[in-house]
Amino acid sequence: MNSEEIFIGRQPILDRNSNILGFELLFRSGDSSEANIIDVAQASIGVIMKTLSEFGLKEIVGNKHQAFFNVNTDILMSDMIELLPKDQVVLELLETIEIDNAVVNRCRELKRMGFRLALDDFVYSPTYEPLFESIDIIKVDLLEMSPESIEDMIIPLKRWPLTLLAEKVEDSYQFDRTQALGFELFQGYYFARPSIISGKSLDPSSLSVMKLMDQVLCDAELGEIEDTFRESPSLSYNLLRLVNSVALGMRAKIESIRHAIVLLGREQINRWAQVLLFTHGESSSAQNPLLQTVVMRGRLMELLIEKGAMGGTKRNADFAFMCGILSLIDALLLRPMDEVISELSLAEPVCEALLSREGDLGQLLSLIEKLEQCDYKSIERLILRCDLDLSQLYAAEQEAAAWTKNLMEAF
Repeated sequence: MNSEEIFIGRQPILDRNSNILGFELLFRSGDSSEANIIDVAQASIGVIMKTLSEFGLKEIVGNKHQAFFNVNTDILMSDMIELLPKDQVVLELLETIEIDNAVVNRCRELKRMGFRLALDDFVYSPTYEPLFESIDIIKVDLLEMSPESIEDMIIPLKRWPLTLLAEKVEDSYQFDRTQALGFELFQGYYFARPSIISGKSLDPSSLSVMKLMDQVLCDAELGEIEDTFRESPSLSYNLLRLVNSVALGMRAKIESIRHAIVLLGREQINRWAQVLLFTHGESSSAQNPLLQTVVMRGRLMELLIEKGAMGGTKRNADFAFMCGILSLIDALLLRPMDEVISELSLAEPVCEALLSREGDLGQLLSLIEKLEQCDYKSIERLILRCDLDLSQLYAAEQEAAAWTKNLMEAF
C-alpha cells in the first residue's frame, strides 16, 4: 500500500460545552471495490508519516485542534513516532497492545517528551494501572458496555488524574448522563440530533439572514437587499468579514455593502448567508460543531457534483452546496425542518433532499451522512447510485476538509 491509496477522514471530539477539541484521524483505503477503514495498526508508520507530510497536519485539523490517532505496539515503539508534532498529537493506544514493562517504559518516555497518551476502547483491568501515570485520556465506547458497567468501572479510575472521553454518544440523554459521571470529552453525533421545539422564535439576527436568503432566491431588487443589510449591523459586519477573507479567494478588498452585492452576485451572497446562519449568537463560531459540519457537507457535496455526480452541472453544484449547508438548519433553530423550509423559496430538488432524502440530491446528502457515521455498507450502496467511486469520494473529502479549515480561520 502506498500513500496514493490512503485517504484521511476525521471525527470530531468535543468538550462539555460542545466546542471542538480535536479530531480522531481515520486512515482509509482508496480501493474502489471495498470501503476499508484502516487502523494505523494496518498501515506502516512510513505511509502515515508520508501522508501527513503531504497534506500537513494543520491542514487536516487546523492550528488549534488536537489530532488523535491509533497506534499499535510496533508504532508505539518506533522512533519515527517522535517526528510527530507532540504539541498537537494524542497517541491512542489500541486495546490490542499487551501491557508489559517495555510498553510501560516507552509510555513514560513519550510522556516526558511532551506527548499526550490515550487508551482506546478501554475496559478496566488492574494490568493497566502501571500505565496510568503516563496516560492522559481514557476512551470508553458507550455501545460496548452497559451504563451500570461504565459507572462501576470509572470508580477505581478516580485515583488518577485521568480525563474520561465518551465514544459513540448518540443523543442528549447519553451526553447528560456521561457528564454526570465525570466525562469531560465526547465523540459522536448527538449535537446533530436535538430535541425539536415547534414554534421556537428566531432571534433578530437569524431573521435578517432568513429574510436575505429569501430575497435573493426571489430575485428581489438590489435596493431591498441592501436595506436588509442596513437593518442588521452584525449581518453587514459578518458578511464583509467573510468575503474579505482568504476563503473567498478574491484579490480586491470589499469596502461597502453595495460593492459586495454587485461584485459577488446573488448566488455568492446567498451562499455566505447560509453559512452566516450558523454564526449568529456564537461567541466562538469556529468552535460550533454544527457550523463545521454543514460547511464541510456543503463543500463536499459541491465537489462531488463537480466530479460528475448528478451530471456535474453548475446549477446542481449550487443546489448541492445549499443542501449541505441547510441540512442541519432544524438543529440550529430547534424547529422542524418543514417549518423552516416553508419560509424559504427553495428549489424543489433541495426541498425533497432536506425533507425526505429523496432525489439525486437526497442520495448525495445521505452518502455524506453515512460517510460521517463510518457506515461503509451504506456507502458502498449509495456511491453507485451517485455515479462516483471511493477514490473520488475520499479525495473530495480531503479537499473539502482543507477548504473548511480555511473558512473557519476567517471567524
